[in-house]
Amino acid sequence: MQTSVELSPVPVTTAPAFRLTQLLLGLACYGTSMAMMTRSGLGLNPWDVLHEGVAGRTSLTFGMVTALTGVVVLVLWIPLRQRVGIGTVANVAVIAVVVDLVRLVLPDTHHLAWQSALLLGGIVLNGLATAVYVGARLGPGPRDGLMTGLAASTGRSVRLVRTAIEVTVLAIGWLLGGTVGVGTVLYALAIGPLTQLFLPHVAWAPKRRHG
Repeated sequence: MQTSVELSPVPVTTAPAFRLTQLLLGLACYGTSMAMMTRSGLGLNPWDVLHEGVAGRTSLTFGMVTALTGVVVLVLWIPLRQRVGIGTVANVAVIAVVVDLVRLVLPDTHHLAWQSALLLGGIVLNGLATAVYVGARLGPGPRDGLMTGLAASTGRSVRLVRTAIEVTVLAIGWLLGGTVGVGTVLYALAIGPLTQLFLPHVAWAPKRRHG
């Protein structure tokens, strides 16, 4: 039986210690999962295909491109009248720093067993991390906000808008040299169910007295 999970933003003054810790932990794990997938060499999620493609064409690090992309997307929020939360800003900063730090620790590998472990571990961790930081209810990430904002302004479904956005960034990233592979397909199939699986266990609710 599917359980409904409330994810609307809650003021940061409510249980701040617990929720800010949850937010930062989730974002750190998200950046780690991105680094794991990039080092697997077996394919990335659409946005990371774009990030890798741009990084390969410039002198910027993967994390720098991630942050700059986040800022550009936030500019696109302006006509959509989306509200920036502390979680939105933290998303841009924390993920960019963590992904670069973890990439320094994880070298490229050409052993299929290790590549597969990095890919699968990265996808599962990404699903958990997404649930954790979204479950803190401190504001959406830039890309999620763009998706919901476009859906609201156009009257189209979130699924249709998300698909259109991700197909576009995937195509651009691939043309720029980003890695598309089995990991791209596996991520697309698994990330939704994984996030849904973890959310009921980590989403903050008033009945949980923390902070």
